[in-house]
Amino acid sequence: MKPNVVFILTDNLGYGELGCYGGGALRGAPTPRADALAAEGMRFTNFNVEAQCTPSRSAIMTGRYAIRSGTLTVPIGNPAVGDIEVQGLNPYEVTIARLLSDIGYATGHFGKWHLGSVDGRLPNDHGFDEWYGIPRTTDEVFWPDNPHFLEAGIEPQYIMEGVKGEKSRRLKPYDLEERAFMDAEITRRTIDFMERAVAAKKPFYAYVPLTQVHLPTLPHPDFKGATGNGDFADSLAETDHRLGQILDTVDRLGVRDDTIVVFTSDNGPDPTWPWQGSSGPWRGYYFTHMEGSLRVPCIIRWPGRIPEGAVTNEMVHQIDTFTTLAAFCGAKVPDDRPIDGMDLSNLLLGKSGKSPREVVFAFVAERLEAVKWRNWKLAFYEETRDWFASPQKLTMPKVFNLVADPKEEYPEESLRNTWVMSVCLKAISAFQETLRQHPPVPEGLKGRYVPPKVD
Repeated sequence: MKPNVVFILTDNLGYGELGCYGGGALRGAPTPRADALAAEGMRFTNFNVEAQCTPSRSAIMTGRYAIRSGTLTVPIGNPAVGDIEVQGLNPYEVTIARLLSDIGYATGHFGKWHLGSVDGRLPNDHGFDEWYGIPRTTDEVFWPDNPHFLEAGIEPQYIMEGVKGEKSRRLKPYDLEERAFMDAEITRRTIDFMERAVAAKKPFYAYVPLTQVHLPTLPHPDFKGATGNGDFADSLAETDHRLGQILDTVDRLGVRDDTIVVFTSDNGPDPTWPWQGSSGPWRGYYFTHMEGSLRVPCIIRWPGRIPEGAVTNEMVHQIDTFTTLAAFCGAKVPDDRPIDGMDLSNLLLGKSGKSPREVVFAFVAERLEAVKWRNWKLAFYEETRDWFASPQKLTMPKVFNLVADPKEEYPEESLRNTWVMSVCLKAISAFQETLRQHPPVPEGLKGRYVPPKVD
């Protein structure tokens, strides 16, 4: 029997937010449902992601580093306006939704897409039977309330829906009023989708990219003031509640033992006051190569298959979820292109205490800013909190021991561990060779694509 999959992706939820990761009440909002989920499955403490929203979602969908598809940065503005290039995931890419749809799964997307906002690049063009949500980012909710916005002749972002084989349609503008209700509606539609799939006796893949806790963290009215600790804490409490609603539905439908649940985040927290998040024991925020950007919470539950209460510090990357879910569901990954994701089946099922992954490449836009190998990091750029600024290229790369120095404050200045550079450079060379053999798809970049390069 093919397992169902519920993949819940939060937006900018840092490592230090959930109770089971040292946050919860310390962040002003207990997270009992996430903590219970961790007790029922496996919790990852070394789960790595891309540094910003669009590359992260591309990695999840394709099992490939975003450098391969050109989805390197967050698209700015509405690509349907003016002479702006098409933005989004190229039709060449094969998503996990497409793989699962091809083997009989019902596939639904409910939430934030951020991989294209024109027909041909929307979820129903990439393997999803149906979708609802926003094509771009939540900070655009400020636009419609700006008195000069309409004068500029720019359209707002619309909440949209669509089905496979048809043109997606606009429902209403996504503004400050709608922002507070978005995750409630995402959850309602997710529940409806699961109910229909179970009634039809079809395995389902529900991809649920929630919009919290992306700025502005405006909670649903039911949660406004619930914690007494402000909008961010109220939104964190709401996020935990939405997770609980979905989990309760899985139980009610009698498919708990047949459903894989993934709960994670797209990247590290936002540093923007008053919506700043917590990186927990790490340093830095999203849009950087710091551990606070790259490490996020991840919990995976599959009752009877994944050991309960397991915790692993083995290195994994979000691209690995593509390959692993394909293996669990019986789908064949593409063999006509490099797939960077690795199969974590043995680690998740308790058959091995080791991850097959030893290397993570930390891209920020087109720059390869750092490489992680086991517990070491080789950084080619100066660390920075200011993600608006261009990072400074280091004359000599820095080597960090992430066990001894989790906040990356004390680079190895002696010569005793410079051997780590050789290991990391060898990994980079092997990766670059795959780019030479299989050139990236730079569509949408209009010739601005620059391959990763380390001098």
